[in-house]
Amino acid sequence: MSSSPLSKKRRVSVSAADPKSASNCSSVNSLRTESPATPANGMAKNGNEAEIDEGLYSRQLYVLGHEAMKRMQDANILISGMRGLGLEIAKNVILGGVKTVTIHDQQVAQWVDLSSQFYLREADLSKNRAEVSQLRLAELNSYVPVTAYTGDLTEDYLQQFQVVVLTDSTLEEQLRIGEYCHCKGIKFIVADTKGLCGQLFCDFGEEMIVFDTNGEQPLSAMISMVTKDNPGVVTCLDEARHGFETGDFVTFTEIQGMQELNQCDPVEIKVLGPYTFSVCSTSAFSDYVRGGIVTQVKMAKKLKFKSLKDSLESPDILTTDFAKFTQPPQMHLCFQAMHEFVKKNSYLPRPWHQGDADELLNVCKGLNEKATPCQHLEKLDEALIRKMSYVAAGDLAPINAFIGGVAAQEVMKSCTGKFTPIMQWLYFDSLETLPEENEPQLTHEDCAFRNSRYDGQVAVFGAAMQERLSKLKYFLVGAGAIGCELLKNFAMIGLACGEGGQLTVTDMDTIEKSNLNRQFLFRPWDVTKMKSETAAAAVKQMNPNIRVTAHQNRVGPDTERVYDDDFFEALDGVANALDNVDARMYMDRRCVYYRKPLLESGTLGTKGNVQVVIPFLTESYSSSQDPPEKSIPICTLKNFPNAIEHTLQWARDEFEGLFKQPAENVNQYIQPLGRDTKFMERTLKLPGAQPLEVLEAAFKSLVTECPKCWEDCVTWARNHWQMQYNNNIRQLLHNFPPDQVTTSGTPFWSGPKRCPHPLEFDTHNSLHMDYVLAAANLFAKTYGIRGSRDAGQVVEVLKGVKVPVFTPRSGVKIHVSDQEFQNSSASVDDSRLEELKTTLPSLEALSTFRMFPIEFEKDDDTNFHMDFIVAASNLRAENYDIPPADRHKSKLIAGKIIPAIATTTAAVVGLVCLELYKIALGKTKLESFKNGFLNLALPFFGFSEPIAAPKHTYYDKEWTLWDRFEVTGVKPSGEEMTLKQFLDYFKNEHKLEITMLSQGVSMLYSFFMPAAKLKERIEQPMTEIVTKVSKKKIGKHVKALVFELCCNDESDEDVEVPYVRYTMR
Repeated sequence: MSSSPLSKKRRVSVSAADPKSASNCSSVNSLRTESPATPANGMAKNGNEAEIDEGLYSRQLYVLGHEAMKRMQDANILISGMRGLGLEIAKNVILGGVKTVTIHDQQVAQWVDLSSQFYLREADLSKNRAEVSQLRLAELNSYVPVTAYTGDLTEDYLQQFQVVVLTDSTLEEQLRIGEYCHCKGIKFIVADTKGLCGQLFCDFGEEMIVFDTNGEQPLSAMISMVTKDNPGVVTCLDEARHGFETGDFVTFTEIQGMQELNQCDPVEIKVLGPYTFSVCSTSAFSDYVRGGIVTQVKMAKKLKFKSLKDSLESPDILTTDFAKFTQPPQMHLCFQAMHEFVKKNSYLPRPWHQGDADELLNVCKGLNEKATPCQHLEKLDEALIRKMSYVAAGDLAPINAFIGGVAAQEVMKSCTGKFTPIMQWLYFDSLETLPEENEPQLTHEDCAFRNSRYDGQVAVFGAAMQERLSKLKYFLVGAGAIGCELLKNFAMIGLACGEGGQLTVTDMDTIEKSNLNRQFLFRPWDVTKMKSETAAAAVKQMNPNIRVTAHQNRVGPDTERVYDDDFFEALDGVANALDNVDARMYMDRRCVYYRKPLLESGTLGTKGNVQVVIPFLTESYSSSQDPPEKSIPICTLKNFPNAIEHTLQWARDEFEGLFKQPAENVNQYIQPLGRDTKFMERTLKLPGAQPLEVLEAAFKSLVTECPKCWEDCVTWARNHWQMQYNNNIRQLLHNFPPDQVTTSGTPFWSGPKRCPHPLEFDTHNSLHMDYVLAAANLFAKTYGIRGSRDAGQVVEVLKGVKVPVFTPRSGVKIHVSDQEFQNSSASVDDSRLEELKTTLPSLEALSTFRMFPIEFEKDDDTNFHMDFIVAASNLRAENYDIPPADRHKSKLIAGKIIPAIATTTAAVVGLVCLELYKIALGKTKLESFKNGFLNLALPFFGFSEPIAAPKHTYYDKEWTLWDRFEVTGVKPSGEEMTLKQFLDYFKNEHKLEITMLSQGVSMLYSFFMPAAKLKERIEQPMTEIVTKVSKKKIGKHVKALVFELCCNDESDEDVEVPYVRYTMR
């Protein structure tokens, strides 16, 4: 994810300055989050100050940070109960990278377990669930030892763990172990699922310290004014809102005048407006002169938890769905009643059994009568309790995925202090998936166990639904983190596992080491293999009946011959597991065109979202879009950076401009069979001074800067260093001296403009040498010259480099703003342009010459790419006195990495598959479906009905994006419709006069078309016109074309109408 903030506001790492006593600002009596020290790259086993394997954990590190990861590596975790839920929690915790995981279970595998326990096979029936699961879980992460335990959970045994998680346990055991853990300071979690319902409880002790409540990067803003008052009022530059909230703590740096604030401990603020906030009393401070940066500081927070016993009687419940806010207290009571029911009967309420539902309801009534005043419910929701009874014996993979993902994140919170824990109960259900009251109801016979791997699902939805799922044809686009989780859930629920079913998965990527941390179907020995093939093979191990086909295609216009009309028309739906908006929008358009349901989801760190798109019911994914990311102004990048994001983007531009674009231009200029005249033609047509810039760069690459050997590359790197970090800065200061003032009398170098200083090259400065070594190697690679890692040899070469003397020149124009830059008309030196055209080397001289453009690759630590970016960015940051960024943070920003963690992915995919159930069941009401958003860090869960497809009208006809005109273009005789017949058809059949007609980017007809052109086209068949105008043949796989219309009605008014599907085959 790209980080492109405005010049005024920037996100910075938390700094921890030494507290000073000179300030009158009150000190804060709570812990302050310290800046995490960044370990070196490397691999080591966990524990004993182990380094973190950044190659494996890189995406998760951007979510948790190094300090939290180190704390997690000291945690021994016990997870009891290896049914589907316990396994899901264990999988996520192991991927996360704790010290050890012990899985506990005293029961053997049964048929009902196979519906969600993805590491059990039919051959494992009657074997201990923990022992079978241990071998497969241990493969997930070589840094995390996994042990199976089948004995009793005695107090002596429990004391070795920092976190204990109970699933599939009795209430008596929960209370016994919960009380012991609370007394001993062991973090304690209870997780449970019953069919479509889930429960989670957290007790992290009498005093838990949360170091970072939300995981967001600290905000920073530039100051324009601070008043001397009680309280003092701080005003920030009005280029962007400061983003702070009342109660935040901040520190100050770089303030001129009011030095006391620079020395102040973190101070609490009160927000007064989008650009202002108040602080402590500043009335006794020095006068404010100018400048300053205010930075948010993460303050530690102490939390106190009640024991399970106390929480049962007086529950604090986190709301997960505000549309169901009355249900959690009812579910709290019903879960307790189920424990009583099992205690009496030795089994859960049987699937859709009316007698058991009556009994459970009576148990609920009895418990409610005995309840304390704060727990007593005025009225029981009998319909809810009956539904919970009907499905209690069920075991569903999607519910386990959601609760398991959330629970695993709570495990990580408990041992790291990173993010806010759940206080203390969470209840979740998807009971809206069951048949409505006016729909046929299921019976006990429909849902009874039948010794099938799908028993846990049949218990909830019946055998007919299972049959329906087995015959579905689905297209999964992407086999990354979300794709792996979807495939696992599809295998468990039996999607495409029967006669007529088919699951097609496509992904063109290969597996990389960093994928292994969250794409759990892959193993270290799978690195470099294709994702789709490997993932498909892995889920066939989980359920051999799944009919899955793996492709390696990118979805887009280029593959429409593969994913053609026949392919899409046969589908029952599409699930996206994509990592970019363009591909999502393309698939969305295809689903709208073919009228197929689309399941859309995405994650960003601890945040996740789910959107369900249903034909003729909801809006599509493309109906609403996020605002575009703000770009950094060009002049800020070129001359006036004030944040590390600016210098990193500048370094990325440098990389492209030095090691990719010149080589590409030269290779286009030099063709095997002669000069590419089109390249020269294209170049000369470029706007402004670009033709001169491109040809100058080509001339440099081929003549003035063309190296003959490695030493030439080192010389080039040294001279380029001099130009960027010394000469250009001196020229800038010549144009705008440090003491320059504007016409209004304010200092030029103030506000967002930081006054730079030139750097002097020093071979003893490691950053300077890093730059030269990386730049020289990359430059050498573009010419096919062998580089070197020998820094000592480079120093020897540098001793002989004579750096040209530079003197700043007058008359050099430097633009102060983008507006000024855009308004300036760059004068092109035509004579120089002509000279370059004639002096570029001849074809004969370049007959064997070729350059090698470099594509930026952030994840290879041996290729010098990130070495160059980090050095180039931090040197420029030093020019402008901007705090530097370490390699880890630089990679995040420059590489536009999307932070990711397995817990969020699991939870989001669980929600996706609950919506899939509803689609398979044929739900048609908007209120049956749920779009979801979650942020596990806060924690926050929000669900809403999907937005209905917007309605439009022409005449009295109502239509949405799902509607279209269907036009059959070819008559039974084989004769095709002409343009005249097409226009007449709409006039006669729909009373619409077409004023413009287009197909893609080709205009086929318009009312202002020249008469001669209209006369030529009017009697031509439609496909012939399309072929001529687009200059492309229509593929044989294309059955229909899409036409867009602009129309007038009979009163000659413009009307908005649907598109046309023109069938021709």
